[in-house]
Amino acid sequence: MTDIEQIEAALDDVAKGRVSNIRRDDGRVSIVLNVNGLDVRDRGQIEIAVKGKLLAIDGIEKVDIVMTAEKVQRRLIAVGSGKGGVGKSTLSTNLAIAMKSLGRNVGMVDADIYGPSQPRLLNCEGRRPEAEGKQLIPVPNAYGIPVLSMGHLVKPGQAVAWRGPMAGKALDQLIDAHWGDVEDLIVDMPPGTGDVQLSMMQNHKPVGAVIVSTPQDLALMDATRAVDLFEQANIPTIGMVENMAGYSCPHCGEMSDPFGAGGAEAAAKTMGMAFLGRVPLDIEIRKASDGGVPSASSGGSQGQVFHDIAKRVVTWLDKQ
Repeated sequence: MTDIEQIEAALDDVAKGRVSNIRRDDGRVSIVLNVNGLDVRDRGQIEIAVKGKLLAIDGIEKVDIVMTAEKVQRRLIAVGSGKGGVGKSTLSTNLAIAMKSLGRNVGMVDADIYGPSQPRLLNCEGRRPEAEGKQLIPVPNAYGIPVLSMGHLVKPGQAVAWRGPMAGKALDQLIDAHWGDVEDLIVDMPPGTGDVQLSMMQNHKPVGAVIVSTPQDLALMDATRAVDLFEQANIPTIGMVENMAGYSCPHCGEMSDPFGAGGAEAAAKTMGMAFLGRVPLDIEIRKASDGGVPSASSGGSQGQVFHDIAKRVVTWLDKQ
């Protein structure tokens, strides 16, 4: 067995497929280690393991490791609405989880600087992100959706009293983080059409936007403004979701429409965009969200609607 073959065999169980350009010069070994997709903690662990294996070989006294990683082409998908209270954050969370189940590498940015809710929805409240240099490292959770939110950086219940430029800089830090192998980054936008939205669209250019609205006329008027904002920034609209669409009485099973019915679908048709689906007004979805157990993570009927929406979004992305 040659020196190089001996080194390859020693590293087979700790870095198989990640080592290349092995060179040995007397007691010194240099290698290139591909750390693509690994966070800073995993990189440190594999580096220690590789050095340990090599220094255990007779005659090797020093190990030089050069780490490389391919740059991931990351796409931002904005989830927006013209007003608050239409279920945009709940839709964002469940969309991310459903896309993950379709094999996508998904991350989440909670861009609602003033009213962050993703730490609660993804059940990772109270955790602070670590940093690698000047970059934040997203917070992990049980659903495999790395997430960053202002809710991870301030105390629970603390108001963020910042003017637009400060909020824009904070959002830049959340988006320009160490996302590893994340390819599709869901951005849970703040409601409305203000400074934070403009900064995000100008600085980071999402590939497309999902618009969330309830069926009622007032919400649809605001949703139309959100669509217009994305159009002015030359960001295509992937489609519209109608939330709180129909209520089934848990006692008698009778269906009612407290917010109206079909308004978002009709608005999407009028504006020439895709209609991605309806999410019912369901107390189980609300309980699941408050409990940090998003409906899309279970196999129930409440979660299926989010999986159907995710399939349409992924189909759109794959055609770009």
